[in-house]
Amino acid sequence: MITVTPGMRRLCASVLGMEAIVVGLFTPVAINVQGVEPAVAATVGLGLAFLCVVVIGLLKRPFAYVAGSVIQVLAIASGLMVPTMFFLGVIFAALWITAIFVARRVEGVTSR
Repeated sequence: MITVTPGMRRLCASVLGMEAIVVGLFTPVAINVQGVEPAVAATVGLGLAFLCVVVIGLLKRPFAYVAGSVIQVLAIASGLMVPTMFFLGVIFAALWITAIFVARRVEGVTSR
């Protein structure tokens, strides 16, 4: 079971907030540069951005970290439409994992 700490919530919320902006901007790039159907691009890009914002609000609960991890996988998978998202998705996944582990380590040291 994941122990949710205030530092972990802050770091993970920051990662998801930045990611919401990037995946939101995925929509016009997918439409104008890659020629993806507008309805599909909007569903994927804005849908992922919406999920990021919803999960930010749920970060007090342990299951939100699983949902955030699923978002990371979906962001990487969006690279099937816009290849640059493979790279950006991996970067955000690395930031997500780092946020969880760094916060746990720092707060574990400071609580002793």
